[in-house]
Amino acid sequence: MTVADDFALMAQALRLAEKGRYTTSPNPRVGCVIARAGKVVGEGWHERAGEPHAEVHALRAAGDEARGATAYVTLEPCSHHGRTPPCADALAAAGVSRVVVAMQDPNPLVAGRGLQRLREAGIRVDGGVLEAQAKLLNAGFVSRMTRQRPFVRVKVASSLDGRTALSNGKSFWITGPDARRDVHDWRAQACAVLTGIGTVLQDDPQLTVREVPTTRQPLRIVVDSQLRLPAAAKILDGGPLLLVCADNAPVEREHLLGERGAEVLRCGAGERVDLPQLLQELGKRQLNEVLVEAGATLNGAFLVAGLVDEMVFYLAPVLMGHTARGQFALPDFAKMQDCIRLKITDMRAVGNDWRITAIPQQGES
Repeated sequence: MTVADDFALMAQALRLAEKGRYTTSPNPRVGCVIARAGKVVGEGWHERAGEPHAEVHALRAAGDEARGATAYVTLEPCSHHGRTPPCADALAAAGVSRVVVAMQDPNPLVAGRGLQRLREAGIRVDGGVLEAQAKLLNAGFVSRMTRQRPFVRVKVASSLDGRTALSNGKSFWITGPDARRDVHDWRAQACAVLTGIGTVLQDDPQLTVREVPTTRQPLRIVVDSQLRLPAAAKILDGGPLLLVCADNAPVEREHLLGERGAEVLRCGAGERVDLPQLLQELGKRQLNEVLVEAGATLNGAFLVAGLVDEMVFYLAPVLMGHTARGQFALPDFAKMQDCIRLKITDMRAVGNDWRITAIPQQGES
């Protein structure tokens, strides 16, 4: 195998892993390709938690041709018994002679043990092929394993002059149907969609996936410090709902909303919800990715607290005026070097709108 072969076959494994983008949570997205002399003899991907991993699917497809072949896996094969047996053992039993991995598993239960197990079985192991791409595909899983909290992506739809709603609160629709469908794609891959009580009171959203096919709905989360959510709100229908309130929220409201099917989580002392504490709790619940679709107050709170990992802006070719509502409630910066800088990682047209993906550069000027 040449270096070019390794990159091409790992790229194919990553494309396979991408197929599990909506379904593998809380597990990582993993693809596997088995090849002999540059020819693919088996391939597979992890489809959903509790079902066979990518390596098992690929080995079944390869059959006897796996013996002496090279396996390309986007994530280090597991070495422990979970809901499925160790994939490192399955590769060794099938007789593969070489395993190429894109990245080491950040899960402390694996973290190099799978690679060691393969080497002890006499299998050559090479790593780091398309590692950056593999980490990007599993940014949420990596975040939960290394920081014990989910990857936070904030989505904002606005006019070209940075406005998200008119001064009277009306915002339907700033962006076009293609952009709105694209947002539903982000929802479908997220483990949870989070908003604030202000958005719920203003728009009465469902926050469900409707515009793209999906086999599961993300958890809906509403940050509602005093449990003001109306009992007739649409968000109480259509699946699990987590209401996050402050410790001093009215107990009678907790009982009322609990009877409507919502789970209430008290998080943070006093009158405010502790956002870092909330993310730690969501990590414990095995949530990999959280999509924030909120108003300026909550968006700003996440950003100022340094909790935003990625931002997705949808910009519509319309001007809404200086009295319309903004994207983020931020401090009144006195110096340009105090402003929050962004690193743009992607920019593309989505229908008649533009989508800009960016990463906050906290502490940089």
